[in-house]
Amino acid sequence: MTAQGTVTPGSGTAPRAGARSGAPSGPRPGTRAAGPAGAAGPPRPGLASRLAGRTRGGLVQLLLAVVGLLWLTPVAGLLVASLRPEEDNTSSGWWTAFADPGRLSLDGYTALLRDSGIVDAFWNTVLISVPATVTVIVVAALAGYAFAWLEFPGRDWIFLVVVAMLVVPVQVGLLPVAKMFGALGLFGTIPGVILFHVAYGLPFAVFLLRNYFAEIPQEMLEAARMDGGGEWRIFTRLVLPLGRPAIASLGIFQFLWVWNDMLVALIFADSSSQPLTVALQSQMRQFGSNIGVLAPGAFLSLIVPVAIFFAFQRHFVQGVMAGSVK
Repeated sequence: MTAQGTVTPGSGTAPRAGARSGAPSGPRPGTRAAGPAGAAGPPRPGLASRLAGRTRGGLVQLLLAVVGLLWLTPVAGLLVASLRPEEDNTSSGWWTAFADPGRLSLDGYTALLRDSGIVDAFWNTVLISVPATVTVIVVAALAGYAFAWLEFPGRDWIFLVVVAMLVVPVQVGLLPVAKMFGALGLFGTIPGVILFHVAYGLPFAVFLLRNYFAEIPQEMLEAARMDGGGEWRIFTRLVLPLGRPAIASLGIFQFLWVWNDMLVALIFADSSSQPLTVALQSQMRQFGSNIGVLAPGAFLSLIVPVAIFFAFQRHFVQGVMAGSVK
């Protein structure tokens, strides 16, 4: 007869290590029983996850569609008003045009395009918006790469000054810049309007592109340098293609800001260099509620930014989502 817990020769069995006689089997008190695979069950989804899951329902999508249609109602009203005769616009609302759609015509646009002042203002808007956008993109891309990956004295302090310029409102610089442009002979000219938009568009542009370029893996740049690539080659062949979404987003923002601007052009442009926004404002001031000119002109001014946005929509979405997923 042997004592409990000892091994007798030839028995072929041994007690488990750490086992005590009389120890209860099963899970310990206060612990959660494991599942069939030995793992705990899935965690319960939080409130935010449940709310996000409900947004995929058909009722929510229908509500969003209704909100979108309500948001587009003023644009639809502007389009219908631009197609109606002026006497109809002055006598009734634009929604009454659906009762007699045969009266809608393109006569307002035909008369607008025959107005040499409006046509010249439209081309002045193009001559201001395109150079101001391209110049900001080029300068900001070069400066953003320098602030992100080049070492030079005072780099961080200069970048802080650029960031601090973001808080300077446009109204603060109107009078000093107007005096400076008057001394330089740029007041009342298209180059003067372009320079002002470039100066006030660069701080945000440099800030945006520098932060985007800084997210590029350093190993890629080091590999390019080891292969003999210079800084200019790295910038044009590597950094610019990778930064295309951010550059496209910046281009859309800058173009919309310049195209829709009226304050800067109202101050720095004269009658020969005024853009479309100022020309339409002068028509309103001269003729009062001249809807026959204002409605087609406003829709003509609207259609170009919308076309630019849809042309670069894919790059814009990529730029917005950049950095959200690692």
